[in-house]
Amino acid sequence: MKIHPMWEAYPELQSELIQTIELIDSKIHLRNKPIEHALIDMMHTGGKLVRPAYTLLFSTFGEDHDPSRARALAAAIEVLHMATLIHDDVIDDSPKRRGQKTIQSKYGKDVAVYAGDYLFTVSFKLLTDYSNSVKQTQINTKGMERILMGEIDQMNLRYHQKITVRNYLTQISGKTAQLFALACYSGALEGGQNERFARNCYYIGSHIGMAFQIMDDILDYSQTTESFGKPVLEDVRQGIYSAPLIYAMRENYTVFKELLGKKEQMTNEDTAKVQQLVIDLGGLDEAQRLAGKYTDKALKPINQLPASPEKEIIRKVTVSLLQRTI
Repeated sequence: MKIHPMWEAYPELQSELIQTIELIDSKIHLRNKPIEHALIDMMHTGGKLVRPAYTLLFSTFGEDHDPSRARALAAAIEVLHMATLIHDDVIDDSPKRRGQKTIQSKYGKDVAVYAGDYLFTVSFKLLTDYSNSVKQTQINTKGMERILMGEIDQMNLRYHQKITVRNYLTQISGKTAQLFALACYSGALEGGQNERFARNCYYIGSHIGMAFQIMDDILDYSQTTESFGKPVLEDVRQGIYSAPLIYAMRENYTVFKELLGKKEQMTNEDTAKVQQLVIDLGGLDEAQRLAGKYTDKALKPINQLPASPEKEIIRKVTVSLLQRTI
């Protein structure tokens, strides 16, 4: 089994991630074999596995570290993430994800919704079968609620041209950062660390997730569909306005008003104009600085974690997320 090459530098963690994916594969059982195979294929098509990696890494800081429980928790986190991606693709009508046809484009939206729902049950089954604490299920339930609230916030702000940076940050703190926070927090608890330590890990994960999403939004305006692995500039067509565009609109709102007012009728030429305006008005540069601030917020407490090889991996991976180009 192959996973993302970024983990080749960390062989032990790479092995744990491979076992995590194998565990997920073993838990997906459907009578509809084409859908079962589609879900398993989705688990193997180039995802970075950053969230389960953080879960595994943070679980090593406690005295009660159990690799099998940590893998199960990491698997639950990744399955939860995959479920949200499938539902995102339905909402956004996305034809591709990581260079592959999405489940909704291949089998239809109804099948995709049920497939995403099924993965939620797989996530909770992993928690109940392997975790030593009811609290983990409660934590993941609360985390799912916050993720869904972030999605609802995003829906409510669609095509809202007066969106502020604060609105955007509130939205992504639930939609994306929550799952990173959950990965780090629940990993620390599963390893046996106390609530205070785990809460610190929660904020580390949240800051990492904020930087990660801002970088994703930067790449949406700076990469091609082929290099990014999913359609670029689709967010602006869907009325989802992210940091680069928001910063650019602060510089000159008027030049965007007519283009964005076309909503779903925006042409490729229109989105190309928006992209160039965002670049020319410094939107990418401002968003890059914002991502840097959240990375710094994460790195400061990371540097204060107990000395260990895992701490160094956490630090290196976090820095690499800000420097990524795909």
